[in-house]
Amino acid sequence: MLSSLMNLLRACWQPCAARHLRRRGGGGGSDSVGCQDGLLWYKDHGHHINGEFSMAVVQANNLLEDQSQLESGPLSLLESGPYGTFVGIYDGHGGPETSRFICDNLFQHLKVFATEEKAMSVNVIKKAFQATEEGFLSIVTKQWPMNPQIAAVGSCCLVAVICNGKLYVANLGDSRAVLGRLVRSTGEVLPIQLSSEHNVSIQSVRQEMQSMHPDDSQIVVLKHNVWRVKGLIQISRSIGDVYLKKPEFNREPLYTKFRLREPFSKPILSSEPAVSVHELDPDDQFLIFASDGLWEHLSNQDAVDIVHKHPHSGSARRLVKAAMQEAAKKREMRYSDLKKIDRGVRRHFHDDTTVIVVFLGSSRGERSPVLSVRGGGVKVYAKSGLNTAPS
Repeated sequence: MLSSLMNLLRACWQPCAARHLRRRGGGGGSDSVGCQDGLLWYKDHGHHINGEFSMAVVQANNLLEDQSQLESGPLSLLESGPYGTFVGIYDGHGGPETSRFICDNLFQHLKVFATEEKAMSVNVIKKAFQATEEGFLSIVTKQWPMNPQIAAVGSCCLVAVICNGKLYVANLGDSRAVLGRLVRSTGEVLPIQLSSEHNVSIQSVRQEMQSMHPDDSQIVVLKHNVWRVKGLIQISRSIGDVYLKKPEFNREPLYTKFRLREPFSKPILSSEPAVSVHELDPDDQFLIFASDGLWEHLSNQDAVDIVHKHPHSGSARRLVKAAMQEAAKKREMRYSDLKKIDRGVRRHFHDDTTVIVVFLGSSRGERSPVLSVRGGGVKVYAKSGLNTAPS
């Protein structure tokens, strides 16, 4: 009886609490707190060292494979700095293990290497990626005897660092970073794509793979009308996916569908990020970072227009909703009906989708309290086994 009463009280309290949090800006009294609304997690508004931000995540898979974070404050272990804002979006595939590992480790590695160099640099970021890749390889090596399918788990990795008036963007896979830049003469905001994508649906990426593997005519194949590396995976660079990097993990007892017929002597996929550096301009208004679940449904211009034409608060949630509305429209259904579909089944309609919008305000370069926010989701953990279907 008591347990039934408690359940009833919880059911009544939670919607009220959610409404209360929404009235306070979607994050309660702390910049690190978000709200849950069904499969949607959101943090409508917060402040980072360089301005404001907004975050949202909608879950589609049974286990959320997207992970994300925003860190603001010291970018090293030194009191002298550097200081800035770090953004990470990790779009996992085959399971959540790799994206979770990146979320737990990459930023920490970056702080260590920035401490050694006493500055932020392209080299610091590349070292952090390499250390994260090596760390996950060690996990796979340890778990292989009991859990060999972990070799087929991987993640895209999009990272941005804003520091001392510069924006560093590093990417593996097909997440995307887009800058919104003001055109003063017209008042328009134009999109500038800052990241290069590593998906073999792009002809230049297929050509890159073919030039790196000239002796393998099957390095990229068209399967079910989709280009895939070795007929298995669409991306050419990632963290994890050890089964396509180390031949000793491409054998029994790995599932047959992941095992290659011919042995390979060098890594098929790369973990080397594409890194670019941009001097921030006063006309640079905001940055949109998102996993490919958003860009599958919205163009760069669509996304920039949505952010530019509405208040800052709720920008990320607004983008996720626009993408979901497009996903529903493509299936000739209403958005309200799509929202009723539970995780797992929802993956047939759209992917896990993560969006972080970072506004570039007047507070650039000023110190602020340390902030750490992680994108949420429905917290459900598998009892055993892995979701092993690569994206």
